[in-house]
Formats: sequence, structure tokens, C-alpha cells
Amino acid sequence: MTANKTDVIIVGAGVAGVAAGITLARAGKQVVIVERGSYAGAKNMFGGAIYDYPTKDIYPEFKEKAPIERVNKTHRYMITDDETAVTVSYNNEKSQTSYTVIRAKWDKWCVERAVELGAYYSPMTVVRELIVNDGKVVGIKTDEEEFFADIVILADGVNSTLAKQIGLRGNLKDSEIAVGVKEVISLPKEIIEERFNLTDGSGCVTEIVGAPMKGITGLGFIYTNKNSVSIGLGVNIDELKKHKLTPNDLLNQLKEHPSIAPLIKGGELLEYSAHLIPEGGFNSIPKLYGDGVMVVGDAAMLVDNVHWEGTNIAMMSGMLAAQTAIEALEKNDFSAKMLSLYEKKFKETSFYKDMKTYKDVVKIVHDNSYSFLSFYPQKINEFFEMFTESGYIPKKSLYKRFIKNFVKKRNIKGLIKDVINFAKLFIGVLK
Repeated sequence: MTANKTDVIIVGAGVAGVAAGITLARAGKQVVIVERGSYAGAKNMFGGAIYDYPTKDIYPEFKEKAPIERVNKTHRYMITDDETAVTVSYNNEKSQTSYTVIRAKWDKWCVERAVELGAYYSPMTVVRELIVNDGKVVGIKTDEEEFFADIVILADGVNSTLAKQIGLRGNLKDSEIAVGVKEVISLPKEIIEERFNLTDGSGCVTEIVGAPMKGITGLGFIYTNKNSVSIGLGVNIDELKKHKLTPNDLLNQLKEHPSIAPLIKGGELLEYSAHLIPEGGFNSIPKLYGDGVMVVGDAAMLVDNVHWEGTNIAMMSGMLAAQTAIEALEKNDFSAKMLSLYEKKFKETSFYKDMKTYKDVVKIVHDNSYSFLSFYPQKINEFFEMFTESGYIPKKSLYKRFIKNFVKKRNIKGLIKDVINFAKLFIGVLK
């Protein structure tokens, strides 16, 4: 590598950028990873879980050497009303596919692996603009100097001003963005395992829908770490504005819910973070390449909002972009046509196919957030409440009262609309 020229420059040291960097470094290519934060993971937030696939393809040794918090063997789905909750729990003690990590630790470990393989890492480096010659991206401009490369990979997050600069993306609508907020709360290991019914080293992922979100499109979550729990939510910005609420308002209500408060009782706040999240799904995916440039991760809007998958998709996109860059370097061809192989590779993945399957789901839920995320969670809780009552009223009378109230609250027109929308969801998924 000359003083200011290398094979590939990667902007952003999140999971997508580092996955690209380590893939390139492992292949013996000259690669520079620049990061605006003081350390890798400083600007990132997630719940969070990583998965076997594609992590093991990028970091074969991660199970033995990476800073994993817990192996997630329990998954819970909580449907909440203001005071009650219906919880479905799935447990598999043999599971070895999902792991909780803390991004500050995980990203640091990943960058170290890339550096060990020969990548150059530059934190606290802010890229102001891309250098473009004759329509081809040839480098980056920071506050201090210019750096050049055959290929630039953009992993600079959901706002990606650099992708906008070269016309690969436009300005995002509020409906295409969610905001995630999270608190990490310290608790003793023994308390965590007692409250979440965990064996030593096993973890629990809890996803929450219902009352705390006030019918706004979004989900709450709780992840167990070794000596802390991560609790937070992700909600649509457009709907937050309409309801004149802040994400902190909703987070506080989530923490105070009678079914959730006991899980974090007595804990000490260690960390608070907030982050923008791509919300548009398949329909918001931009063009992923141009002459001398590729876009990965959140910058490419690669998030499956139905399954809350973003980190694993980001890693996959970074790896595929790097593989394409390796082919381009070997052929000395950095044209858009050559780099379009990255998009072709990504379209062959299960992640892309899943995003395509759910391309209409987010909009349908968004347009009917009250019924899907407020009314029906409330009624599900009321239904189960009947089975906890014992009194003078016969159960048949309770059922009739429930149905009468159900129809009255939603009315026939609303119920017909809901049936149609539920049908659209199922048809959209299955077609």
C-alpha cells in the first residue's frame, strides 16, 4: 500500500464494514477501514443477538474466542395489555444458533481479527465526501487529507450521506425509518437466571408487542447478558410524530409494565443508547453498486423488520461485497457492471428472499397499527383472563359477553376490514 492508495477503503466499522474488511484481509488484499467513532461499536446499537449463519462463515472461531454473553435457548413472545400479558415460550436446551453479544465488545473483537489479518484500521476518522472522477468513485476525503482506492465500500449507516452524494439513495421518508432505544441494566448473574428461568450460560430473548407501544408500529425486546439485561424498543418515527410521543415515553411505560418491571427490579442503569433503524424493508432497498463503489448493511436498508433481522444480513452483505471486490481486483475491473455481481449474489440469499416475501407486511401493519398492535393484543389478554376467573357467571355467558363486546368495540365494518388485511398478509407471505 502506498501512502494514500490501497485496494479497498471501507467507510464504517460496524458489523457490515468489518465483515467486508476481514474477508478482504483474509484474501491478502490491501484494505483500510475508517470509523468516525472513537472505537468500533461506539456508534452502534442493537438488542442484541447474532446467529450462526453467516457469522461462522466470517469468523469460524467465534464460538470459542468471541466475547459471547449467552447462548439463547429460550425465546418468548409477549402480547401485552396495559396491566396483563399473554406469553408464549419456546425452549430448546440443545440450541446453539443464537447468541447475545454487546456491540462494544463484539465489534472491538471483530476489528482486532481484521487487523491481525493485515487490515489497517483508522478510528475517529470522519469522511466528508467521496472523491469521484468521471463518474467513478476513486477515494474518500476526510477533514485532513484524501485517500484513494480501487473500490470504496459504504457501511456508514442508515443516513449514508455518501450514498446520497453519488445518487444511489435519496432522502428517506419518516415512514422508512424507526428509532431504537435501549437501556442496559446491571443485575447479578444468579438473579438473571432465576427471573428468566435459565440454566448456567443459557440466555433468553423476549419480544414484546402491545400496550406499551400505544399501537405504534414497533416491537419491544429484552435480551439477557451475563450480568445485565438489555431492554428497549424500536418504533416508527412517522407514527411517533403523529402521536406526539417520544421513544423514551414508550420505553418508560415498557419498563413499568406489571409483567416486565419485576424482571429488572433492583437493577442499575449501565448504558443508554438510541439509534436510527431502516424500516422500509424490501421496497426501500436502493441500488447497491456503482462505478467503484458498493453499499452494505444499514446504508443499503438491509433489515428484515418482520423477524428483526439486521445484524446477520449486514454481515452477509459485507462478506458478499468483499467477495465481489476480490474478483474485481483480480480482473482489474472496477466498473458498475463488474460490481453488479454483488447485488446478484445478495439476491440469491435467503435474506433477500425473506425481505421480498415480507415486502408488503410492514406497510399493511403500519396502515392498520391500531387494530394489529393495540386492539387485538388487548382482546387476546381479555380472552385469556376469562380462564382465570371463577364465580357465579357461567363460562358460556362470559364467552357471549366477550364476543358482544368484541363486535361492539370493533364494529362489523372494522372486522371485515381486518379479515381482508389478515388475508392480504397471509397471501403476501405465501405467494
